[in-house]
Amino acid sequence: MNDGRSSDGAARDEPPGAGPPRTGPSARAGAPALVGRGDELAALDAVAEEVLAGRTRVVQLVGNAGMGKSALLHHWLDGVPGFRNVRVRCRRLQRDFAFGTVRRLLHPLVAGAGEQDRGALLDGVGEPVLRILDPEGTWGGDSGAYADAAGTLAGLDRLAFRLSRQGPLVLAVDDLQWIDPPSLRWLAHLVDRADTHPILVAVVTRTGERPEPVDLYDALVHPSTCRTLALEPLRPADVTQLVAWEFGVPGPDPSFCAACHAATEGHPLFLRALLCDARHGGVRPAQEDRDKIRTFGLPTLLREIGQRLGQGSPAMAELARGLAILGDGMPWPLLAAYCGTGEAVVRSAAAELRSLGLLGARDDPRFVHRVVREAVLATWTPQEVGAAHARAAHVLHLSGRPDEEVAAHVMAAGPVAGSWPLTVLRRAAREALRRGAPETAVTYLRHAAFQPAAPGERAQVLLQLAVAASHYDTSLAVSYGTAALEDLSDDAARSEAVGVLAYAHLLSRGGRADGPDLARLTAELTARTDTEGADRESSLRMRALIEWLEFERPAMRTAERTRRAVPVSDLDGHTPGERQLLAVRAFAALRAGEPADRVAELVDRARVNLPVFSHELFPLHYFVAQSLLYLDALDAADGLCDRLLHGTKDKGMELLASSLMVYRAAIALRRGDVGRAAAVARAVSARACAAGELPYRLSLDTIRIDALLQLGDVAGAEDIAAACSTADLSDTSWEWPRFLMSLAALRTAQGDRRGGLALLRECGMHFEAVGTVSPMIAPWRSRAAVVSLGLGYGREAQALAEEELELARRCRIPRAVGVALHTAGRVAGAARGLELLAEAVSILERTPAELELARALRTFGCELLRRDDKPGARTALRRGLDLAVRCGATAAARDLQQQLHEAGGRVGSRGAGGCPLTAGEERVAVLAAEGWSNKQIAEHLFVSLRTVETHLTGAYRKLRIGGRQELRGALSAPASRN
Repeated sequence: MNDGRSSDGAARDEPPGAGPPRTGPSARAGAPALVGRGDELAALDAVAEEVLAGRTRVVQLVGNAGMGKSALLHHWLDGVPGFRNVRVRCRRLQRDFAFGTVRRLLHPLVAGAGEQDRGALLDGVGEPVLRILDPEGTWGGDSGAYADAAGTLAGLDRLAFRLSRQGPLVLAVDDLQWIDPPSLRWLAHLVDRADTHPILVAVVTRTGERPEPVDLYDALVHPSTCRTLALEPLRPADVTQLVAWEFGVPGPDPSFCAACHAATEGHPLFLRALLCDARHGGVRPAQEDRDKIRTFGLPTLLREIGQRLGQGSPAMAELARGLAILGDGMPWPLLAAYCGTGEAVVRSAAAELRSLGLLGARDDPRFVHRVVREAVLATWTPQEVGAAHARAAHVLHLSGRPDEEVAAHVMAAGPVAGSWPLTVLRRAAREALRRGAPETAVTYLRHAAFQPAAPGERAQVLLQLAVAASHYDTSLAVSYGTAALEDLSDDAARSEAVGVLAYAHLLSRGGRADGPDLARLTAELTARTDTEGADRESSLRMRALIEWLEFERPAMRTAERTRRAVPVSDLDGHTPGERQLLAVRAFAALRAGEPADRVAELVDRARVNLPVFSHELFPLHYFVAQSLLYLDALDAADGLCDRLLHGTKDKGMELLASSLMVYRAAIALRRGDVGRAAAVARAVSARACAAGELPYRLSLDTIRIDALLQLGDVAGAEDIAAACSTADLSDTSWEWPRFLMSLAALRTAQGDRRGGLALLRECGMHFEAVGTVSPMIAPWRSRAAVVSLGLGYGREAQALAEEELELARRCRIPRAVGVALHTAGRVAGAARGLELLAEAVSILERTPAELELARALRTFGCELLRRDDKPGARTALRRGLDLAVRCGATAAARDLQQQLHEAGGRVGSRGAGGCPLTAGEERVAVLAAEGWSNKQIAEHLFVSLRTVETHLTGAYRKLRIGGRQELRGALSAPASRN
């Protein structure tokens, strides 16, 4: 890189003319402004001032073709001081180059840095970013790894931020309407995340033409960060200046200038063509020649180009056609290969084109304006254009050009003879997945499906399509996977297809993606492998899928499967197939309430040397993760979640990444970290997916309802519950009864105890129907016991509590035992109740269930208070209050505060004058008291820095303290009366 520009360059749309000098930051000595664009230049200068002040901004120039947008942008960039700028022009044929525009923007900046600076710029950006910047490089990672969009975007952001710290940066993109979608996604992501980095994104678009996806374009040019400048036709005074500039006369005749304006309506490109033709035709800017101007205009421009091309040699005409197809800036040897001649002949033909004013003066061949290319292509029929693209694809392929470059011409040509086009398209799709652009991979593979193929090869393409689509759209994946199954004959390939379908089924909303009968397919494959004595691994994989499907749909369980089930004793966990089946069996044992040590032993065998996620290993990771969660092995669950999230950065699986964030929210909620659970769940809910639906939506809504109830936001919880359609979700197996438990808690909080109890009873029926009895997964009995007790059904409450306690002691999971003891203590008599509550507190203290411990301490403290043990009650209640505050459980904290007050304790951390802190203030204050910085708090709670500052200010005021250093004392050491 020398001047910060991309080697792509850009042609000007109109020449500069006389005008007032510029006085803004982009003023340049001796450089006049473009005619009629003084206001736009001033606006660009104003945007530049904002960026130089440290704010990220977008500026958009929009107008019809030929309105001078590109000329204005490049003229301004040539003169703006204090910025490094890089410019690219998007091309129609490059819309399917995944991150192609990003590479052309950032590669010159990185390549131009010194070796040491380059290392610092690229440190930690990730292999996908390195592949984007240098697709031909050798990176030493897994060449088959895929990159997810989120990880790739984060790495690109990191690189852009580092570049901006070296100096204010302008990223200029011309013809944005032809940008590739992944690059558009990054630009929108960058603008949303950059905020205070000195980065200006300057884009040029044609009126009425918007890039896809439109929602990303709208985000990029949102008025909050973007200044849009619409270029209008030139005014009569501007036309007069251009006439004077074109003819070299200081005072052209006003009537002649008026005729020029009337003929072109002030359109800069038309006006230039008109004046150029008029001047070459001997017309002078005088009154007597004003009527001659009517014989000139835009139609003459295309005729003129055609006539000029006709004046040259056949070699010149062939070169023009080659440039029109291959695009600007092609190497001379490639042009020679396309034209079927030597490089010397091509260079001679280029000299002819240049002498006719159709080729630029630079050594890399490019037309002076894209209208020349349009004029050349207009002389061909669509069939001739397709044949030309096929020829270009073949030449590029033989020359070793990147697959995506060859693929662009293959797709423009339609079906191309030979086996190589199919290979190129499939390789381009794999490269797109490595860059985290599954939509682009699907585009390549769709075209591959229509290329000539050997028998059975099309089915393999459809299977590859299903894999790529499963990263972001389950319905599309099911469609392609189903089509692939129709032609796949190899059992291994059919097994892979069924695995992809099962994976798509799992990640579809409610597990109800339309598709083939997976149970029948897996049963058929299992029967074939058993009969034919085929690979045991394939057979085990199919059995694992069958048992997973029976978990999802209990009605599919059959006696035949039970009779032929593989005993656990035969599964050592030495192979992936054995581990998959062990993982399914482990969760089945957990659901059945078997002892925790037995379940843990199965899980350990299943997850030994757990590999990175892949479709072939599904559902191994899924059931290991669920088992760890309900075994209360939350540290191991967090570690697995981190590992899998890191793995998605190498796999490009957006839906999987979203489902893992749901899992992370569930872990946080089980720890009692209500604030984090709510924040993560809120972030996942807002996460956009190409398919329009998030995986595990019902589980996510369950978590959000539970978290909001703990935050005291009953109205917010009701809004979420009301949005769920029971008509669509009542048969979604295990997700539905868990949702019913949360809905029952909501109805109880709203005062409808009978409605809550009815929901819990229905929940119990669903759990029992699927064989789920473990109170770690289905604690509906303890919840129903508490509600029954409140309704006066003491005998029913005691029976439910005793049943859950028995189940909990059998499964031997401390949290389950502690919760069951807590419930039993609430419904038991006075003496027995206190003993059970003390045992509950003792057991829960040894678990990560801090919020459950806070609840048990509250009940224990209240029972001590009824026995007139005020000191003991205050100790228990104060400890419970501290835990509830640390968990961010506002509702529980307020209740504990009230109980502590009744026990004679004085609580100062609730704000002066009895004014409690809001939920947001409380979460922020607790974290700040623990030493977290404002930035760390903002990232942890997924809020802005300003929100953190506002909450802290409110907390200081209500607590009547001077600052952060007094928070710990105000929150954790309240005064009390003993």
